[in-house]
Amino acid sequence: MIEDDLRAAFARREALTPPTAPVRAAIDRAVVRRRRRRLRLRLAGTALAVVAAALAGFTAVAPRPPETATLLATPSPTPTGALNVLLLGLDQAGGGRRADSVLLAHVPADRSRLYLVSLPRDLLVPIPGRGTDKLNASFTFGVGPAGKDLAAGYRATREVVAQLTGVRIDAGAVLTYKATRELTDAVGGVPVCLPAAVRSVHTQRRFPAGCQTLDGTAAVDLLRQRYGLRDGGLDRDRNAGRYAAGLLTRIREQGVLTNPVLLNRLITQVGPGLVTDTGETSLLTLVSVAGKAATAEPVAVGLPIRFTDRQPYGERLDPALAPGFLDALRTDRLGEWTAAHPKQVTALR
Repeated sequence: MIEDDLRAAFARREALTPPTAPVRAAIDRAVVRRRRRRLRLRLAGTALAVVAAALAGFTAVAPRPPETATLLATPSPTPTGALNVLLLGLDQAGGGRRADSVLLAHVPADRSRLYLVSLPRDLLVPIPGRGTDKLNASFTFGVGPAGKDLAAGYRATREVVAQLTGVRIDAGAVLTYKATRELTDAVGGVPVCLPAAVRSVHTQRRFPAGCQTLDGTAAVDLLRQRYGLRDGGLDRDRNAGRYAAGLLTRIREQGVLTNPVLLNRLITQVGPGLVTDTGETSLLTLVSVAGKAATAEPVAVGLPIRFTDRQPYGERLDPALAPGFLDALRTDRLGEWTAAHPKQVTALR
């Protein structure tokens, strides 16, 4: 009896129930939109990772929140002034992470070429709330004890670098060695010319002096080396610049930065899942700007520094050369400065 009464009650109210088909269709559309948005975010991050790797020789991960511009987004207005992209290379996992490679990629307003400016990791700098410490420590303070908040580490280092150089950081990325192997292999290896032989303290691999093409494993091995090199970490920075120039040349030769089909193919090979900081400039615009500036061989140059033998030990700005260099960077005259100071330029061949 109770069962019959319940059935009758449901039958009387069945007409009041809204049709399920429109609701189901709306749910399906929402699911598709979310999936497409996630795909766009993954592609966007990886595409900038390709650009970042072309500039620095590493692979980018994660400091940009999900609402950033994506690869499929409408390009932003093309900037007419110089652009500065901060790239931080990590060689350690977990707590105590430090940005052991700090590179500022400067794109001049005339888009004539890229300038790869190495900032020494042991450079003594003022860090807000921490006093004076080495540049790579700024990332450690920002990333936290667990070493997981890469976005915070990036922001902390960006603040220090902006204060040090006096230039606006337009975009950037936190970089690891993990996908460098995949990217290097995806472009068929990267040519690197070394002025002297390098022996790996990790694998005992020997990199001879002269020009050679490195596969992904060899590239990562070389980029890690500083012990046994004449100038230690400074020579590692120079080798990173040489690798970056070689990767940029390889990508340019293959037309990747100017061909969306080839870019998408390379993105697929490297893999999805990376999101980076594009600032106020869309990803498509950054790729376009990088493609124009990459038509000429890049110039790798180190920030002029001197080692200090008093505590705290580390490196300080060269009082004779650094002021002129930083002024040239701020006023977009690095071409003039490097031409006048050829000894500060890293030989790429």
